[in-house]
Amino acid sequence: MRPSSTLGAVALWLCSALFGARADIMTVDDLLAQLSSGLPGARIAYGNDPLQFGELHIPEGDGPFPVVVFIHGGCWLAEYDINTTRPLAGALRDEGIAVWNLEYRRVGNPGGTYPGLLLDIGAGIDHLRSLALEHPLDLARAVAMGHSAGGHLALWAGARARIPTDHDLYLPDPLVLAGVVALAPAAALTQLHQQGVCDNVIDRLMHGSPAEYPGRYAYAEPARMAPIGVRHTVLMGVHDTEWTPFGEAYVTAARAIGDTTIDRIMAPASGHFEVINPASTTWPLVLEAVRKYLR
Repeated sequence: MRPSSTLGAVALWLCSALFGARADIMTVDDLLAQLSSGLPGARIAYGNDPLQFGELHIPEGDGPFPVVVFIHGGCWLAEYDINTTRPLAGALRDEGIAVWNLEYRRVGNPGGTYPGLLLDIGAGIDHLRSLALEHPLDLARAVAMGHSAGGHLALWAGARARIPTDHDLYLPDPLVLAGVVALAPAAALTQLHQQGVCDNVIDRLMHGSPAEYPGRYAYAEPARMAPIGVRHTVLMGVHDTEWTPFGEAYVTAARAIGDTTIDRIMAPASGHFEVINPASTTWPLVLEAVRKYLR
């Protein structure tokens, strides 16, 4: 996920002063070059739109297998898709974890703004019940996991039980998750709106500001839904000076409200993209964060 406008100078200075700069940190171009060759899983639709599908990766053996629903990032924008997350899905599968790698409508696609984008995530996760009828999935050990904008969506998925029945984002009987792992989550929608990241994508996603649509943000922004009611881990890169402050803003706000279910992990050798690279030295931290909710 790459912002078009960065954080304020003070926030960046603080992050740089605390964490330092690393010339060898992975960029989005490095990610695309190294990770675009991952193999897709079995493509399965969860809705009627061409983008309402997931790729199911099943480990070898009889199962039933724990399952990770993975939600890719990319500023919620149509130009970023599922491709770069396939190596991650394959690596989790090789660890004996099934992966339901979700695609969804995004800003720039028809229906890819509020509420459609969020409803896609909810419907995609709930489709696990149908998948479990035909595949050896243990839904008692289902974890939502996402990166960047997908980290926001994974946290939101964990909080869905808090959505009122008369709200635009309500879907009945949301699947209960064993945990959520948010990798470098762009979860603080209010601050993201204020900074105008990704060419003011939050305004396009939500069709306006928090002041204009407080009811929308109340059930789309995880910090406003805290405590979300699901154990979760927020894993951020020490060298991710652009996006870590937004993840920290979520953790601070949620803990201030009283959410005691958050584990905060700072990956010492990571920028924004190492957290989804199975070849990185950060990967063992990601695996441990997931396994904690599968025991």
